[in-house]
Amino acid sequence: MRHYSERMEAGLVSDAHSLLWFSLDLRLDDNPALHRALAEAKRGESAVIPVFIWAPEEEAPWQPGAASRWWLHQSLKALQAALEGHSSRLIIRRGPTAETLLALAAESGAKSIFWNRRYEPAMIAREGEVKRRLAERGIAAESCPGNLLFEPGTILNANGKPFQVFTAFWRACLAAATPAQPSAAPERIPAPATWPQSAAISELDLEPRIDWAGGLHETWKPGERSASAQLRAFLGSALESYSTDRDRPDYRGTSRLSPHLHFGEISVRRIWHELCGAHPAAEPYLRQIVWREFSNHLLFHYPQTPQEPLRPEFRAFPWRMDSGSFDAWTQGRTGYPLVDAGMRELWHTGWMHNRVRMVAASFLVKHLLIPWQAGAAWFWDTLVDADLANNTLGWQWSAGCGADAAPYFRIFNPELQRQRFDPDGDYVRRWIPELESDYPRPVVEHGFARKRALDALAAMRGQ
Repeated sequence: MRHYSERMEAGLVSDAHSLLWFSLDLRLDDNPALHRALAEAKRGESAVIPVFIWAPEEEAPWQPGAASRWWLHQSLKALQAALEGHSSRLIIRRGPTAETLLALAAESGAKSIFWNRRYEPAMIAREGEVKRRLAERGIAAESCPGNLLFEPGTILNANGKPFQVFTAFWRACLAAATPAQPSAAPERIPAPATWPQSAAISELDLEPRIDWAGGLHETWKPGERSASAQLRAFLGSALESYSTDRDRPDYRGTSRLSPHLHFGEISVRRIWHELCGAHPAAEPYLRQIVWREFSNHLLFHYPQTPQEPLRPEFRAFPWRMDSGSFDAWTQGRTGYPLVDAGMRELWHTGWMHNRVRMVAASFLVKHLLIPWQAGAAWFWDTLVDADLANNTLGWQWSAGCGADAAPYFRIFNPELQRQRFDPDGDYVRRWIPELESDYPRPVVEHGFARKRALDALAAMRGQ
């Protein structure tokens, strides 16, 4: 019999013994589950079968939104091509996940299954169920840490409690052990003699059938190679001035890596170590990476927060759901140019500059008193970087009801924000060509809205 290394060189191994379940981290570089599966395959002279399972109902009530589904479709195509370049392929199946993995194990003779962990409440429950079901059949199941720098539960305050203030969390992360160096993608992935049947990606019906899909295609190129190219572009052009330019929506001053990070097309460890040695100017961006960690740790410790405010007193806040005002906000017709430009950018590209996100979110919850959950749901459906932890923390921060939240009495003046961060009006004019002609009047006057918001806060506090 040929030595294993020779059989692996040929790209063909007769017995398939490990499944690599791509739960979300859609990359080959620095993929801990992939490396564990390869180590198991080498030990047992067996193969690795990569698989993606589409089971959106298992993510309820936060199934992937329309923009996320579009991105996923493109990212799966990129992953499929990358695997084929490594003498492998991607098996596509529909859920339920546990039953599908069991069926694939029976078809392939797999005795072990590896994947990278996720931390959304529904995903934690799903992974627990998968492990239980696999153990009942005698199949080894191992989840790996591939999505974060620090596992939730490892960064705690002096009392062993979760941090609720970002600055303290940031300092604790810097004091913790340095995240491991990223590992390179393998040269080859050992393949089985016979592949299980697979659905086509197109059969998952992920691509939207609405007009804005064209804007997504114009703006983004999902996939691991594009994520790596975007990181290189950021390091070479925008990083040095990031601390000042990141707040300017009229500049291309941000990394635009957020959707690639959410879908795991690039490793957060890869970003961390690339930036740590890049330039003294890297710290402001590294803080954003740790803000992402903060949001995931909070979601892990407070799984109710996608629906409920972290600060319980906000359950009594006198929100008012005005469908007309909400529609004006979603369509970019509030009469406030910076808010409307951001909402139109979101609809066309599936993305919005972070400074504008804060202004638009603040406007919804403080000028219109519309519940933050309504805004979070809209962002969830329309953002290509929709991430449950980030989305939740961002909206609770804007509403003043979450961890490290902006004080509720701090109410952005959208016009002053425009003057400060889009001083020449380039961003606004790009998205609102009718600004000087047929632009709507403000849906609410700022002074009135500010007083109403402060009165609502006083009412909540019983003053």
